[in-house]
Formats: sequence, structure tokens, C-alpha cells
Amino acid sequence: MGRQRISWRMGFWRRTALCFGILAMGLVFVAPASFGAPGTDSCVNNAESRQLDFWLGSWTVTYPGASTASSSRVHLELSKCVLIENWNGGKGHQGINVFAYSADDHQWHGMFADNEGRVHVFAGKVDNGSAEFLGPSVGPNGEKDLNRIRITRQGPDRVQQTWEKSADNGSKWVTVFQGQYTRVESKSASGKPSR
Repeated sequence: MGRQRISWRMGFWRRTALCFGILAMGLVFVAPASFGAPGTDSCVNNAESRQLDFWLGSWTVTYPGASTASSSRVHLELSKCVLIENWNGGKGHQGINVFAYSADDHQWHGMFADNEGRVHVFAGKVDNGSAEFLGPSVGPNGEKDLNRIRITRQGPDRVQQTWEKSADNGSKWVTVFQGQYTRVESKSASGKPSR
């Protein structure tokens, strides 16, 4: 009985997280001007919305323990208001990460979803080539974790992403992923990456 209850709760929370994620994506993708959104060029000219642009492009991703390199493509959607990472970790593991700056609460928000049924929702900040996002999750045995993702520019063609988990609300952190992103697309004559 206890296992069934835990299994049901895990399923319930996964379904709840997935529904929340789909709802959040729907709001991002269909939010009309009546929600108070400024003109379509607002994100283009908003310095905060441009803070993660260093991550745009096509990347090879390597990380400890990986037998082959993974790939990532980071691009903008919705009048350059939403940054989307499509990644392929190899062996059939794929996912999408979505990030956007909210002028309402002056925070960045993100969502991670993969083809294994995981969904995580984050809030955070980006400043001077470094991003940090925090968000809760529930583990397979009902344990509560705090997740921290850091995305750091290490040069024009290198980015590092680190994912850490904490079981004690941030006192101690364990690194679960540390990927080195190396740009694979060519640069334009101006020296800037082509997008």
C-alpha cells in the first residue's frame, strides 16, 4: 500500500509539473497584447532580454563520463523574447530548455523538459556573461531537491553549463552535470557568430 501511494504521488507530481510546464509554454507562445505586452520590438531593444545572447549558436557539448560529444542548438523565438536550447545528449536522450526574461517581475525564468518525462521549472538572474537559475524538484523516492543551473560564458566560442542538486535546501551542492560547450558554427566576416 505504501509503495502504491508513493508511486501515485510521484505520478501526480510529474503530471502536475508537466501540466504546469505546458501551461507556461502556452502562455509564452500565445500571450496577446491584451496581457499588457509592449510592442513586438520590446525584447530586441531590452538589454535584459539580450543578456543570454552569448549562448546563441550551434555547439558541441562534452562532459565527464560521456563516450561521445553531445550537440546543442540555441536560438531565439517570439520576436527574440524567448531563448530555446534544443539538445541531444546521445543514446536517444533529447530535451528542450526554454528561457525568457520577464519585464513583470524583473527575473529570468526557465523550463527544462526531456524525452524521459522530466520537467523542471526555474527562476533566476543573468549578469555579465553568467546566469544562475534555481528550482525545486521531487526525486524518484519522494525526496525534495533544490536544483541550480549555471551558464557561464568562457569566451566567444566557449560556454560552460553546470547543474547541481542540493538535498538540504542549498547548504551543500552536488554536481550532476558539467558540460563544456564549444561553438561549431563559422563566424561571419565581422568576427561575430552567424545566427
